[in-house]
Amino acid sequence: MKAFLDTSVLVPVFYGDHEHHRASLAVFLQFDRGSGCCGAHSLAEVYATVTRMPGRHRISGAQAMLFVGSIRERLSLVALEGDEYAEALQTAASLGIVGGTVYNALLASCALKGKAEAIFTWNERHYGQCGAEVMGRLRTP
Repeated sequence: MKAFLDTSVLVPVFYGDHEHHRASLAVFLQFDRGSGCCGAHSLAEVYATVTRMPGRHRISGAQAMLFVGSIRERLSLVALEGDEYAEALQTAASLGIVGGTVYNALLASCALKGKAEAIFTWNERHYGQCGAEVMGRLRTP
């Protein structure tokens, strides 16, 4: 099975005390570059999230790059080309997706481009707005 891992799954992989750590880590380790992927944009989301975590969980940019490197070693990256990006935005607009949920719609388009049979996320509500093709692939770790 080819799987797509959302940022909401990737961040807890690196925090042992996160409520979703065990399940997220298990999914992360289940796949490799041939069977697992994430959006190229997810690297930026992981970086932004972990460098702004509250309190003791906040890490430096250099430390965040170690996390990013681990993701790149384990998963293949899927990026949209310009026309695919515009098409994904048009699809989102036609589905009534507005605001920040558009980022989930763009990642859903990456998952479909990567031929993921499963999209692992802790954020099913936002991905659920992305249409039946995406809904049928949603999984929580």
